[in-house]
Amino acid sequence: MTAIKRVVVGSRSSPLALAQTEEVIGRLNAVHPDTQFEIVPLSTRGDRNKTDPLLSMDRGMFVKDIEAALLSGEIDFAVHSAKDLPAGLPLGLIIAAFTERQDARDVIVNRWGASFEDLPSGATLGTSSPRRVAQLKARRPDLEFLPVRGNVGTRMEKSGTDGYDGVVLAAAGIIRLGRASEISGYLSPEICIPDVGQGALAIETRSGDEALMILLKAIEHTPSSQAVRAERAFLQAMGGGCTVPVAAFAIIDGDSLKISAMASSPDGTDMIQTEGTFETSNPERAGEVLAAQLMERGAKEIIEKK
Repeated sequence: MTAIKRVVVGSRSSPLALAQTEEVIGRLNAVHPDTQFEIVPLSTRGDRNKTDPLLSMDRGMFVKDIEAALLSGEIDFAVHSAKDLPAGLPLGLIIAAFTERQDARDVIVNRWGASFEDLPSGATLGTSSPRRVAQLKARRPDLEFLPVRGNVGTRMEKSGTDGYDGVVLAAAGIIRLGRASEISGYLSPEICIPDVGQGALAIETRSGDEALMILLKAIEHTPSSQAVRAERAFLQAMGGGCTVPVAAFAIIDGDSLKISAMASSPDGTDMIQTEGTFETSNPERAGEVLAAQLMERGAKEIIEKK
């Protein structure tokens, strides 16, 4: 096979998105030293809309414009935070690889440097994630939550200002930006199940470009891919664009895939949780089975109420 000499890579223009893209290119350079990778920063609808609350936008708000650039041939592949990808991809696109997952947990950054358990009653935390609000209110109904917008750095700077005592964020983004020392406390999956794909990077390309898919597959991290594929199958089976808080988190332990999931009312008062252990040979089936279990245990009624 003739080596590909030049590849154009699409990325959102935020500091975190560019850091993630550089991380992927670094991995690719290690196995394809003769290929040149050129980054093209792209603006997305989610980035351009500075006013509407995140809750009013769909899951693909930060990727649709990038996917359009892929389909038009403007770029050859794109690097996404896997949690930004909707459950279904446009016809003609495929996820070629998932790289090794970073810490998938949620974290808090707050003005006291306190853990979640030690936050004072009445503390106000910023997050625009219904998933986080539901799970954290279920644990600490004495806390207050406010929506917050902006990139990771902007949201971190809100801690201790503008009525926010702290913010809730994904650990992976903070770590990738080299700011892990500012984390006040990590939230275990037992407290807050992470978002589908959280901490993982997805490399999306055109499904017909076999040479490029082979090039990208060289940096696939199989355990991360198995885990995220199970989570994404769960999300698809739950309806893909659920407007109620849902979450799934899978880990690989040898030949076993362990996955936990939840669906909840927005205030966390009505929450259904389940978990299961499956073989790694069919991660998509594991996600589908867990979604069916969750629906049978009452998630269907929670979704229909919404």
